[in-house]
Amino acid sequence: MSHDTEATMEARPAILDRVAPASKPRRVLVENNRSFHWITEKVCRIVEDPTPTWWKILFFVALILASFTLIGLTYLVATGTGTWGLRSPVNWGWAIVNFVFWVGIGHAGTLISAILCLLRQKWRTSINRAAEAMTIFAVCCAGLFPLFHTGRVWMAAWYLFPIPNSYNIWPQFRSPLEWDVFAVSTYFTVSLLFWYMGMVPDLGTLRDRATKLWRKYFYGILAMGWRSSNRHWSNYEMAYLLLAGLSTPLVLSVHTIVSFDFAVSNLPGWHTTIFPPYFVAGAIFSGFAMVLTLMLPLRAIYGLHDLITQYHIDCMTKIILATGSMVGYAYAMEFFIAAYSGNPFESFAFINRAFGQYGWAYFIMVSCNVISPQLFWFRKIRENHALVWIICFFVNVGMWFERFVITVSSLANDFLPSSWGYYRPTIVDIFTFFGTFGFFSVLFLLFVRFLPLMPIAEVKAVTPQADAHGGDH
Repeated sequence: MSHDTEATMEARPAILDRVAPASKPRRVLVENNRSFHWITEKVCRIVEDPTPTWWKILFFVALILASFTLIGLTYLVATGTGTWGLRSPVNWGWAIVNFVFWVGIGHAGTLISAILCLLRQKWRTSINRAAEAMTIFAVCCAGLFPLFHTGRVWMAAWYLFPIPNSYNIWPQFRSPLEWDVFAVSTYFTVSLLFWYMGMVPDLGTLRDRATKLWRKYFYGILAMGWRSSNRHWSNYEMAYLLLAGLSTPLVLSVHTIVSFDFAVSNLPGWHTTIFPPYFVAGAIFSGFAMVLTLMLPLRAIYGLHDLITQYHIDCMTKIILATGSMVGYAYAMEFFIAAYSGNPFESFAFINRAFGQYGWAYFIMVSCNVISPQLFWFRKIRENHALVWIICFFVNVGMWFERFVITVSSLANDFLPSSWGYYRPTIVDIFTFFGTFGFFSVLFLLFVRFLPLMPIAEVKAVTPQADAHGGDH
């Protein structure tokens, strides 16, 4: 052996010591070295075990809350849209605010499933199924408001969709309100397909494990003949990837088009080109906050600590921190753009937004959306799950107030001071909105009870046992 070779071998441990910190392996995504069988049992038992008492209580409460929406909408149809607090100059009120809020909530599901799938972010596997379900249910809640805002809801589909009729009436395709119809309906359809197709292998597992006849037929129909063959898996993975690619531009386009409802107008406070990226960042921000709001209690109730680890929570809180900072930057840039434009009406709109009659709502918005997420810089905060849940709750509150401030403050003070007014929601507005949380909860509780909460195969794929070279690390 040459002298140079011996010198190299002697130097090698020192080199490895210097390289080791940089080549540190990623944190495990399933803790405590859980087996494939344990993962299957853990996920399937959520569906197969007897209905817990807490679920029955929450479902009953959610049904009562959901009835508020049913009562409010029934009264609206019987009486007219005047029962909402819509008065000149505020002709858009809680209806558009709640629509934008719920559409934003639905963004995280498709982002986690589609974009993070294409980016090969494996930490998404434990949370993507619940996030996708949240997307579907949030869009269902969002669709109620523009549908009933038309007044004669039984004519809404006839006038909104381009259906030729005897009166030769066609939608106004230059209106962003019409773009919303196509964007949100496409988003809902693709998200529903993506969610359902991802569940097919797990539905086949539940069918094969079923001991009751109704379960075998129920999951057998939903599984569509899934046999877990090589051909089935090959077609499944190809379709999943195609749907992920199709869903990715929808994540960005849907809330961009929703922002056009405001941005294409000439109203001070709305007419700004920063709205599309600002709305998309805000949607991701509120969506991830809602995912944590739902998943942290489920993690504690079902003992999913080995599947939803601290690493998952860290990743989601860091995304909330990043998008919250983007939203805060957008708030500041709105003032800069208004001042730099030299337009006195734009400057007044934003100064009035912060210090006018709705200043209280503006400072709630800033406190919840800009200040509270900054606590996620600290690891101890991220590891305190009660605090994480509270901060995420504040984020959801703040994002609703953001839509309220954008909509109402610009309308309440228009170009004629003689027509200025103060918007107040009616009891029908309040009942209808808070009832949608009950409607959302009913759907989500049914999902948790009867459908697999996590993709079993995808969770197994990120375990060390699934890595053919796992022993080398």
